[in-house]
Amino acid sequence: MAVVAQTVETPGPDSQSHATDLLVIGSGPAGLYAAYYAGFRGLSVTLMDSLPEPGGQVAALYPEKLIFDIAGFPAVKGQELIDNLVKQAGQFGPAYLLGHRAEQLAHHDDGEHVTVRTHQGVAVTSRAVLITGGIGTFTPRPLPDAEAFEGRGVMYFVPKLDVLADRDIVIVGGGDSAFDWAHNLEPIARSITLVHRRDRFRAHAHTVDVVLKSSVNVLTYTQVAHLIGDEGHSPGANTADPFAIRGVELFSNQTGERWTVAAQAVIAALGFTADLGPLKGWGLVLDKRKIAVDTTMATNLPRVFAAGDITAYPGKVDLISVGFGEAATAVNNAATVINPDAKLFPGHSSS
Repeated sequence: MAVVAQTVETPGPDSQSHATDLLVIGSGPAGLYAAYYAGFRGLSVTLMDSLPEPGGQVAALYPEKLIFDIAGFPAVKGQELIDNLVKQAGQFGPAYLLGHRAEQLAHHDDGEHVTVRTHQGVAVTSRAVLITGGIGTFTPRPLPDAEAFEGRGVMYFVPKLDVLADRDIVIVGGGDSAFDWAHNLEPIARSITLVHRRDRFRAHAHTVDVVLKSSVNVLTYTQVAHLIGDEGHSPGANTADPFAIRGVELFSNQTGERWTVAAQAVIAALGFTADLGPLKGWGLVLDKRKIAVDTTMATNLPRVFAAGDITAYPGKVDLISVGFGEAATAVNNAATVINPDAKLFPGHSSS
């Protein structure tokens, strides 16, 4: 069961402003760990996120997937990781402002405060800001006919694996998500067909080997032509069965040959296009749609730091485990900006 986060209530005029030492924009793994570490440093923290629940992309896109590269965990489900991070941060009582998108940034004349206003008009004044917004706003890459079947058989992620038990599933893509879904669903699905437009995969080599040796039917140089719905069971129809798809028409991008496979569900694991949204207008120095930071995780703007997948610097590696270290670095450096008398090194948590 997911941990319920404390929220900042904003029903009336008196709650349209909020003050905190550190505002963390983005409540994914890096943001949640930053909230814990800021609390450990004695700072008050507010976590802001446009999503309605904490967890960022991990909770929204792959809560049931196993993650294998978190230190100390041979394997951990996405939602379990988020629940533990919320619990860890909860020791210090951070406030959550969920369902609020950061819109405007303003520095105060005193040089010691920053105010971020959300799309709902709530103003959060802090002494430093840490942006941990992952890849920003993400939109799934298109798949033929997908829009007509969204919520009726087309999925971009699988919140609960058991909803696909004993189903024929087509997975489209060649990256980690596609192969992870294939691996995790293979024991419970009736059949799985994974299609990819090339014969090279971006997924981790070990996972690819496991899937290729399983019952999953992997088709390369193959793409989706059309999604086929059952007659009398069109998308949006009032029926107890939520799946409107009955087949997928595929084609070879080498020979042009077409054929149809049975399917009730299609997982479009083609990735997402990212957009920094309003943050692009803040005056941040960007590097290929990411925020440029220095070795202290500071941006070019005073009192504004960034950590996690949203950042760019030479040698950057986009891993959750790397984001944890960046979050700790950012918080410790922000602490010295908030309080010039504070030490950069906080001491060990076991001390």
